[in-house]
Amino acid sequence: MADPIPPASGPPQDGEQAPVLDDALRSSARTVSEEVIQLVEETASVGKRQVVTGRVRVQTVTDTIEELAHADVERETVEVTRVPVDRMVEIAPEIRTEGDVTIVPVLEEVLVVEKRLVLKEELHIRRRVAAETVEVPVTLRKQRAIVERIAPDAYNPNEEKAP
Repeated sequence: MADPIPPASGPPQDGEQAPVLDDALRSSARTVSEEVIQLVEETASVGKRQVVTGRVRVQTVTDTIEELAHADVERETVEVTRVPVDRMVEIAPEIRTEGDVTIVPVLEEVLVVEKRLVLKEELHIRRRVAAETVEVPVTLRKQRAIVERIAPDAYNPNEEKAP
């Protein structure tokens, strides 16, 4: 900082009289000369602001794809065969299974002088399982994203936004 009192050899600047130290010492005790010296200090403040450096527009597009769905399905059919027996029995036979055939006895009472049980026929039921592949058309949806970068100088805030 510069000295607040100019040297005595030089003239005061801008036509003002600057107090001299000798004058202050020679004055009476009643006269007090005060000089105010302003001190200056610099401070730094750091701030930040947002700057648009670019923009991105993202759109999603839904595409439709037609595909065939494959599945294995089973179909079960029943075949009934009537087997005539015509035989007399003492008691009614039970329903039984022999291999993949279920046998159901069919009885009839016949009126005679005496009553006898006659096995008229048997139903032989055989199960058959057939598998087949079927194709069913289905509609599938798949989305994809389109990303477009926009330069900051090309951005127009009044531009209509994409859906």
